[in-house]
Amino acid sequence: MTVSDELQYILKSREPRTAATFAAADIRLETVSVTMRDGVRLATDLYLPPRLPAPVVAVRTPYGRDADRLVAPFMSFARRGYAVAVQDLRGTGDSEPDDHDFYLFEPDDGHDFVEWVSAQDWCDGFIGSVGGSYVGQVQWPMATHPKMTTIVPEVSGLGVGVKTASYHMVVNALARTIGHGEEKSDLPFWQLEPMMLDETWATGFFNEPFVSPRLAELSQTFPELKELSTVEAQAWLWARYCSLTCAERAEFVRGLTGSSHVTMLDVESIGPIFGQGISIDRHTLPAVDPAAQVAGLRAIPLLRTGWYDWFVNDALETWELLREHAPEPLRSQARIIVTPSAHNLPGYKEGMGEHEELWHNHWSSVDFTLAWYQAVRDGSVDDWPRVIYYLMGANEWRTADDWPLPEAVDTPFYLGADGTLKTTAPDQRQAADQYVYDPLDPTPTVGGHIVSWVYPPGSVDVSAVQRREDVLTYTTEPLDRDVDVVGKLRALLYVSSSAVDTDFAVRLSDVTPDGRAVQLVNGLLRARYRDLERGAEPLVPGEIYPLEIDMWVTANRFKAGHRIRVDISSADFPRFDRNTNLGGAPGDPVSATQTVHRDASHPSHIVLPIC
Repeated sequence: MTVSDELQYILKSREPRTAATFAAADIRLETVSVTMRDGVRLATDLYLPPRLPAPVVAVRTPYGRDADRLVAPFMSFARRGYAVAVQDLRGTGDSEPDDHDFYLFEPDDGHDFVEWVSAQDWCDGFIGSVGGSYVGQVQWPMATHPKMTTIVPEVSGLGVGVKTASYHMVVNALARTIGHGEEKSDLPFWQLEPMMLDETWATGFFNEPFVSPRLAELSQTFPELKELSTVEAQAWLWARYCSLTCAERAEFVRGLTGSSHVTMLDVESIGPIFGQGISIDRHTLPAVDPAAQVAGLRAIPLLRTGWYDWFVNDALETWELLREHAPEPLRSQARIIVTPSAHNLPGYKEGMGEHEELWHNHWSSVDFTLAWYQAVRDGSVDDWPRVIYYLMGANEWRTADDWPLPEAVDTPFYLGADGTLKTTAPDQRQAADQYVYDPLDPTPTVGGHIVSWVYPPGSVDVSAVQRREDVLTYTTEPLDRDVDVVGKLRALLYVSSSAVDTDFAVRLSDVTPDGRAVQLVNGLLRARYRDLERGAEPLVPGEIYPLEIDMWVTANRFKAGHRIRVDISSADFPRFDRNTNLGGAPGDPVSATQTVHRDASHPSHIVLPIC
């Protein structure tokens, strides 16, 4: 199946091209308070077209329901015959109370909002949603309501994608700008981030003990934990946390962190008591078993993510979970589109002069969303390709029957002598490369899978970074034909370190004939989390370990004459926090000598899915 001419046309557009049915003056605007089950009132704006009842676009947002950038698409939907109900989340905008608890009340409030919308006389029974990031996350709880029809969560997932280090850049600004509460700024985070850049670079040192001290504290409250291993205790606590009500979870986190209200940083900080496999987005709709979680969904999802989104791995892991465990007909009707964008801005920039679709981030496209809604309403979802993705390098939209692509062949590329990268395995008895990682001068972030208004998200030239002494680089000969790499990437490195804990980062880039190295992905593993089922464990300095590093996903055509390059370092800062190499011991950060082995017994390589 191919992408239809209509969708191709829509995907190039940044503005609605579908003709409006009604004039702006015809749309009736109202503001109401919607009462949640605990009596808290949430401010909600209604955009009502003249012809009622109507299908509904229901949106919940922490970013201000009357923000200029949001009002325009809401009015566009209304002018095309949809009633729109947009609500400030609890503790944000004009909604009660005077503080905001990040993610924790979304299961209750999302369900109550859908219940309220479905009971209004202007609702014809169709309820869809749309929106990205936090607005995407809150759609998953809404999707558990039987009267929700479809959701379009953008740059969002169920939190099943795992990362082993914490995001650092922009997170401090996000925590200080979303919602009401003490120490919150009136500035939006895109203005606050550059003002906090000095703080960002002065902080972000990771030096946590291998077992969280909070587990010992919690064992005083929960004596059951004393008889359990660390991993068992973490699983027990997560199960108990999932069994709590929203209010009880908020009380638990506040008590644990000492915060008067729960910020993004607070939710991130309690992760070690549950284990590194529980990501921050799992708190949107907490569940012990993600498979059972998707089995409880009732609304057809259309996922939208981008190759440079900072959670693209989670969106695609969520997709695989849906395909395996969602109930019918939801499983068969679910769809996904992967664009060339980053989280908040355009992502892939090669060929922008000739390709209009590269200029925008594809968020909340009115025409695209309307086309999807119409397909759901008239039962023509089967006419949509199951997977639509953008093949970078070729700069064209592609379709697939599923993800990962069944036809992709995992192909190993081995690290070789003199910085070579080949498909033939090494035969040397002893071979290794070495570098020194200094946390006080970490390998810097220059772009990629980030949310930032300081650094450029998306494809950037990383050739200058690759010339640093703390970076190892391996490159193929110029390709004699086009090579399409589409799917999940991983690296298997045999490494040793002088440190008891450290990080390893592996980046894939597309080297152009003029010498630029265009970043595609950069995956990082915190070595203590090399086996999530065993929990955090130290390294024995000097001992060789096989590390499997999740490099996430991409879809790129390496053109004939280009070269495939892999580089290895121990930081991507300030995208991720930087490892002090101390393993929780007191003291100043120390440098680590890192060795990457690449002999016949230790064939370090990356695996690329080639179509």
